[in-house]
Amino acid sequence: MSDAWLAGRVVENRHWTETLFSLRVEGAPLEFEAGQFVRLALDVDGERVARAFSFVNPPSDPVHEFFGVVVPEGPLSPRLARLAPGQTLYLAKRAAGFLVLSEVPDAQTLWLLATGTGLAPFLSILRTDAPWRRFRRVVLVHAVRFARELVYQELISGLKRPEFSYLSFVSREAHAGSLAGRIPAAIADGRLEAAAAVPLAAADSHVMLCGNPDMLRDAQAALAERALRKHRRRAPGHITVESFW
Repeated sequence: MSDAWLAGRVVENRHWTETLFSLRVEGAPLEFEAGQFVRLALDVDGERVARAFSFVNPPSDPVHEFFGVVVPEGPLSPRLARLAPGQTLYLAKRAAGFLVLSEVPDAQTLWLLATGTGLAPFLSILRTDAPWRRFRRVVLVHAVRFARELVYQELISGLKRPEFSYLSFVSREAHAGSLAGRIPAAIADGRLEAAAAVPLAAADSHVMLCGNPDMLRDAQAALAERALRKHRRRAPGHITVESFW
């Protein structure tokens, strides 16, 4: 095995739907910051095939968890989804990514906006002490196509506290308790902040985005209309984006 990889052993493979799954992996000690991702790999026809997956677990948990979606013709995800407890996969030795609170400036409200498996890094962040120490309000938003894709509900319910809000969007069917449509449209028309009962404004907000490229592009455009700009170390702003598609 290459020195660039750690061997991990699957301890659980949970299938939420026909395409969504979560792997829990032990035996691969790896340092990371909540919100980061790491490459997972399998050997396929003599070649090591790797893709990036965000951690769901907090850094304090020695058992790593990853949330994935099956790409039917993909070389890796269908194989990962078929792994059984006891089987081996590989993790890169170094985590990566800047969707982390150490890169985020102070604000009153932290908005965490995700589509699909983009939920994973935010669950890792929310299971640490940092967001609750630094922000007066924390709003988690998860958008999916169908209600059955609103996963990790037990974990999210366990985060319940006065300063925390959870909002869901379901775009392709009506679902009680969820907003309809897409996140960018709800930013533009004010439905998102109305549902959260907290202002979404440059003066007191920081927004972290993780999800599909269309959401990332359109949400940034809608936020720009509210005078929120992308955050950079040399030019502090209000929007932090992660995309490893």
